[in-house]
Amino acid sequence: MARVIGQGMSAILKQPVIVDNKAGANGSIASEYVMRAAPDGYTLMLGYIATHAMNPALQKLRYDPVKDFEPVGMVGSSATVMVLNPAVKAGNAKEVVAMLKAAPEKTSYASAGNGTAPHFAAEMFKLSTGTSMLHVPYKGSAPAITDTIGGQTQVMFPSLFTAMPYVKAGKLKAVGVAGAKRSALMPDVPTLQEQGIADVDVSQWYGIFAPAKTPKPVIEQLNKVLNEVLADKSVIKRLEDHGAEVSTMTTDQMRTYVAQEQVKWKKVVQAAKITAD
Repeated sequence: MARVIGQGMSAILKQPVIVDNKAGANGSIASEYVMRAAPDGYTLMLGYIATHAMNPALQKLRYDPVKDFEPVGMVGSSATVMVLNPAVKAGNAKEVVAMLKAAPEKTSYASAGNGTAPHFAAEMFKLSTGTSMLHVPYKGSAPAITDTIGGQTQVMFPSLFTAMPYVKAGKLKAVGVAGAKRSALMPDVPTLQEQGIADVDVSQWYGIFAPAKTPKPVIEQLNKVLNEVLADKSVIKRLEDHGAEVSTMTTDQMRTYVAQEQVKWKKVVQAAKITAD
């Protein structure tokens, strides 16, 4: 996603946009790096629901997702999908529930780390169904997906954007969408709600952020460039082909949205008794 957006912004700005992957600590390393960068518009972050809403709602961090950043704009969102290692015999989410109840503690689920969307979705699934699974947190979605494919873990709740290539290749089995509606990219995969599993609705959103105190004219210019990129039909298709739905916001709309998301997920943490352990 960052590469697609970076290429588009580079073409408009007539200067290179370099994607620098800073993995670790559920996005905290990247967040702290951008937070400390010069507020000149030259260092930006592709943040998402975990870095700017879920993880801060779950535990105390060394950055504040609202006070330490200037939102540039929304990129889009992607449904969360429940996937299984192909060797798991369950063919749908209801059968997973039956399997978990028949053999508690024998199934483990992978997440991209404590406070990430796959962690929240799995814990909400467990709460809704009264089941138990061992949580195996990883340092990012890539190793979590890899071990789910390899069978070291059996279940995961990645974004459709992350899971799509592996589902298409038959390396993962999609059994339920953790959202309000089915995905047009996987129309045959029912929602968890359709399968009688309520209250597991985790849509993963993505946005661009700059360090706090970046001048407003710079932020507005970057917002204009970002929205121009996201209006490009070829960019929309590339993101949609991977399971993301493009949506844009003004900087003020984005700021309000992030603040609302923090409140929302703090309530979820309290209600579901989700912990960072």
